[in-house]
Amino acid sequence: MKFRRPAAIFAVVLVALGLAGCGYNTIPTLEEQAKARWADVQNQYLRRADLIPNLVATVQGYAKQEKDVLTSVVEARAKATSVKIDASQLTDPDKLKQFQDAQNQLSGALGRLLAITEAYPDLKSNQNFLALQSQLEGTENRIAVARRDYIDAVREYNLSLRTFPTVLWAKTIFAGNKPMAEFAASEGAQSPPQVKF
Repeated sequence: MKFRRPAAIFAVVLVALGLAGCGYNTIPTLEEQAKARWADVQNQYLRRADLIPNLVATVQGYAKQEKDVLTSVVEARAKATSVKIDASQLTDPDKLKQFQDAQNQLSGALGRLLAITEAYPDLKSNQNFLALQSQLEGTENRIAVARRDYIDAVREYNLSLRTFPTVLWAKTIFAGNKPMAEFAASEGAQSPPQVKF
């Protein structure tokens, strides 16, 4: 009988090690990583939204004749910040598309604003405008990186729900977990922007 007790302990340890190595923790870990990446995306959009009022105020002083474009930037910013999506809605492709469309509208308005600066050299001479323009360009790059990181994290999470051995956990313990929605390029994103003066 003494021989069975160490064998039982050994069996329990062996089962515990087997469970630890079979991917049970993979699904929640990847889910949390994807949510953290989404928080990074939102943080970069917030940073952009905070910069835009300063950029618009500076440009308004130098480009009064272009109020239409500046107004569209302000309106697009208001719309982009009014569409909210949190981590619990990441499985809803319609909500993610609505959020992405609002952000794309803001990006288009900002593109038109930057095109105006090319047409009016006086604006380029203002150091405040150049600094804010540089910040905005940096922010757009940060948004692109944050989106890419989110897409990678979601891809890994969604893949874990469909591949062995984590699919076993996804179908049993984590049966309530759904694949997360990914960013998709908006219609016309492959076309170059049209700049008209």
